[in-house]
Amino acid sequence: MENISELTGFRHLKMQVQRRLTNCLTLAETHFHRSFPMPTVTYQVRGMKAGVAYLQQNEIRLNRTLLLENSAEFIGQVVPHELAHLLVYQVFGRVKPHGVEWQTVMNNVFDLPTNVYHRFDVKSVQGETFTYQCQCRTHQLSVRRHNRIQRDHAVYFCRKCRSCLSFVSG
Repeated sequence: MENISELTGFRHLKMQVQRRLTNCLTLAETHFHRSFPMPTVTYQVRGMKAGVAYLQQNEIRLNRTLLLENSAEFIGQVVPHELAHLLVYQVFGRVKPHGVEWQTVMNNVFDLPTNVYHRFDVKSVQGETFTYQCQCRTHQLSVRRHNRIQRDHAVYFCRKCRSCLSFVSG
């Protein structure tokens, strides 16, 4: 059960998120010379993702825990990041998620860097992980990915060296 100050703090952050969305929408409307509907915002993303944009529903789902733990950077970067996905879909249709259109909105409309991944500390939302090794480094995989490898013989590759990840028992 949350205490009153935590609830009040979260309510305040939700208002800041709405304010940030409104400001970013105004910038987009000026840039594109058209209006955009305010997206629905929910706080039901779990795990290590900070946010997810649902294009057809015009909905942004945010990670409440990461918002509470990283409020300034989250509101400054994650909220516009997810909104940019919705705007790009409404203006250009289906394109690459972090492609040139999305990068243009982030840079030219919102004047923000095009960071694809957040760098928040995820210890509080991470859950159990399993150690895997490639040719260049060690990786921590989630329970879900570990189980897919063990049960379904799924294969994951390192994005850097492109070698197959191997379980490090221990």
